[in-house]
Parts: sequence; structure tokens; C-alpha cells
Amino acid sequence: MDADDDRPGPRALVTGATGYIGGRLVPELLDAGYRVRCLARSPGKLRDLPWADRVESVRGDVTDAASVAAALSGVDVAYYLVHALGSGADFEETDREAARIFGEAARTAGVRRLVYLGGLTPAQVPERALSPHLRSRAEVGRILLGSGVPTTVLRAAVVIGSGSVSFEMLRHLTERLPVMVTPSWVRTRIQPVAVRDVLRALVGSARMPADVNRAFDIGGPDVLTYRDMMRRYAAVAGLPRRIIVPVPVLTPGLSSHWVGLVTPVPAALARPLTESLRHEVVCHEHDIARYVPDPPGHPIGFDEALRLALRRVRDADVVTRWSSASVSGAPSDPLPTDPDWAGGSLYTDRRELTVDASRAQLWRVIEGIGGANGWYSFPLAWAVRGRLDRLAGGVGLRRGRRDAARLRVGDALDFWRVEEIEPGRLLRLRAEMRLPGLAWLELRADTDDAGRTRYRQRAVFHPHGLLGHAYWWSVSPFHALVFGGMARNIAAAATRAPVDAPGEHPAG
Repeated sequence: MDADDDRPGPRALVTGATGYIGGRLVPELLDAGYRVRCLARSPGKLRDLPWADRVESVRGDVTDAASVAAALSGVDVAYYLVHALGSGADFEETDREAARIFGEAARTAGVRRLVYLGGLTPAQVPERALSPHLRSRAEVGRILLGSGVPTTVLRAAVVIGSGSVSFEMLRHLTERLPVMVTPSWVRTRIQPVAVRDVLRALVGSARMPADVNRAFDIGGPDVLTYRDMMRRYAAVAGLPRRIIVPVPVLTPGLSSHWVGLVTPVPAALARPLTESLRHEVVCHEHDIARYVPDPPGHPIGFDEALRLALRRVRDADVVTRWSSASVSGAPSDPLPTDPDWAGGSLYTDRRELTVDASRAQLWRVIEGIGGANGWYSFPLAWAVRGRLDRLAGGVGLRRGRRDAARLRVGDALDFWRVEEIEPGRLLRLRAEMRLPGLAWLELRADTDDAGRTRYRQRAVFHPHGLLGHAYWWSVSPFHALVFGGMARNIAAAATRAPVDAPGEHPAG
């Protein structure tokens, strides 16, 4: 639903609203009195967010000049929170072109300020020596600063907040490895910043004077090595002191695979992060305070940022996670309509069972699938598939769930993503694992003509090329075990689920 466009107040455009920072920035802007418009490739992913009915959502892509121009019409301040990292070897060129398009369109539309969140770069290090990730972030900032629109570039190093990729990497490395043989970058000095301070700077930057066109470093009060960060995490989390032994032999590639094996962060995302940690990233100034003054208790210290993040994790109150954004290169095609779909081969595996439980009981099991609850069949097979996916650079099974009981469109769910959800009726998942084709899994809670609860399950695969066909036929002998077992076990779990409370009925 689109928000009322006649409300007073300046209008802000947020790109990247489906991502970690963007998804938290939108409600902060709304609370600050802004009318918010969100530009998204798939606006449907915003549908179930708590603030969805308070914003205007438009479809578009920052690489598409026409959609960017339309989205920027009538906008006072525009937030650029997207990047093409992981989209392929030419991601730097994609970032460069997208920033150019956005800056030119903002100037033409009369936008009064751009705000960009980039990466903190080390002093005295030539840009050509930076990691591709940091180099591209720096170039995007320069392009926007040169766009002719007053621009604020905020440069942050490691962002600490519940669900942030840096926090999850730190958390899992420290919790899972009491003794660590680590890359030499654990001795690099870093200035982390709490996500609350990042959001405060982003909101405050919108009101900077028109003559301000520059970059600002933002960081917390602590400068630490990564080894210090792991030890302080252990202390805050109540863990025994960690033994950390740095060695010089782990290359960025090996480091990323090491991180990928130990944490939920896939190697493809871990690599740019670990490459960036090779250089010292410490703030050179704190000039942002001239325009966005620090309130009492800010910037938040590292230990307090950890405590706040851990409290959110333990209370299952994580608003957005690093996996909120879609995986670059993952399939985004909607499920082909059938039976009239004419796009080539489409393989399906269907299962259907009568369930001795109410639809509400069945739905609770369906919506609770994945994460700690698993996939209700042959756990070893799922674990092996997840490990193979991670070895291939995919996301694997460790992303888990944002919420233990509730799902919404766009949520990551292990190596799936929620493509559609009709509460009480339908859960459709789209695979984000490495596959030679596109795959979906549908789980339904229905009622038959006799009033009995029916569980319906459908796995769909659209193969790409000969390899895709070979993949389907190679795994089809295991479908009875995996998919058949899943259907039976979900039905059995529903019969054991708590009986509906009086008056409780499934939605829809």
C-alpha cells in the first residue's frame, strides 16, 4: 500500500530498503517526520514490513535511468544504500555506472541532498592497493560528490548491531572456536561503530547546509584489533577467554573459506570483508559532530554495542539481518504459472496427505520450518546439501531465520527465501542455493470437501541446459526419502502441535 502523498514534510527516497541498513533507516526517517519513498527491484518484499503502509513503494533499479528518474521526482533527500558487490567480476563497473545514473538523475530532479554510506578507507594507502570492495565504495562516493548535488558521504568500518554481517561473523567465530588459528589481519586496528550511531548520522545528514559537500568518517570511541574484538565479545557474552594464534599463511581466499565454514556468512561475502581487514581502518576526524551533534552516551562504546546487539538476539527481536538483502546473482524469477507456462521443461514433485489436526495447527508447523526446527526429513541429507552449497560459494543452511515463529515476504530461510506467504494457507520458498536452474518449494494448509485438513507440498525445478536436466534426474531417486519424509513428518508434527485456542482460526 502507498502512503498518503498529501502529508506535510520533506520527502526522502531510500534505495536498498530491503537491506540491513535501509530496512532500519526507513522507520527512523518516518519518526523524524519525513515522507518516505522506497525504490526496490521487487517492491513486494516490503509488503509485510511493519512500516509498509506508511511509505510509497516504487519498482525500479539504480542501473535503469528511467526508473531512477521517476523515483527521484519530487524528492528532497535521496539515500544511496546499494552496491553491486558479489554480482560478478565486473561489479566495480556496475557500481560506477549506477552511481553516475543516480547522481545525474538527482541533479536533473532538483534533489537538494544525497546521502551515501560507504566504507572507511585507510590513510596513506593508494586506492589501487585497496581491496576491490573498498576501492569501489570510495569511487562511488567520489562520483556522487561530483554529481552537482550537495552530497554527504559517511564512511564506516565495522558496523556492530544485531544481525549485521560484521556482528554475526564476530559472534560465530568467537562462540564456536575457543582456540583459533587465525589470519594475520586479526592484528589490524579497526574502529567499529554501533548501528544506532550509523542511523543517527544518516538521518541527521539530511538536514546539512547546502554548502556541505564532503565525506565524513564515523566510528565509535574504541580503536581495537580484531583479536581485541573477539576477546571483548567473549567477555561480554560470558564466555571463557579465547586463545587466538595469528598465522601469516592464510590468504584472503583461504580466510574467506575459513570464515564461511565457521560462520553463517558465505565465502563470497566473507572475502571482501576479510580483504578489507588487511588495512587499518581508523577514523581520521569526527567532523560529523558539527552537523549531527553527539547526544549524551554517544557514540556508543564497543562493549555497549555488543550488549545491545546480544540482547536483541536473545530476545528474538532482530529487526533486519545481513541476509535481508537478496543474494546477488540468486534467481529472482517468479514461479512459472502452470499449466499454461511455456518456458520449457518444468519438473515437479507433489505430495499430499490428510492431517488429523486443524489447519491452524498445520500452519504453525509450516511457518516454523527451517532454522532450529530443521526440514522434517533426513537431516543428514540437508546438512550435506548445505555444506556442498557453501563449498561452492553459496549461502548454505546457516542463515537460519529472522524470527523463530513468524515469516514475511523477503525473509531468508536457510538457503531459501520467502517468495510468497498467505498466512494460514501458503508458504512459497525460492531456492538461493547454487543450482543449474531455478527451484521453488510450496507448502500449503488446505481443507478438502469433507472438511478435513489437507497438507499439500510441491517442489518445482526449472532446469538450465543439459546440466539442469542431469541434476534433476540424479537427485530424483532421493525424492521419496527427502520430500516424502518431509510431508509425513510435517503432518505428524501438526498432530502433536498445541490445540487451537478457543476462537483461533487460520488466517484467510
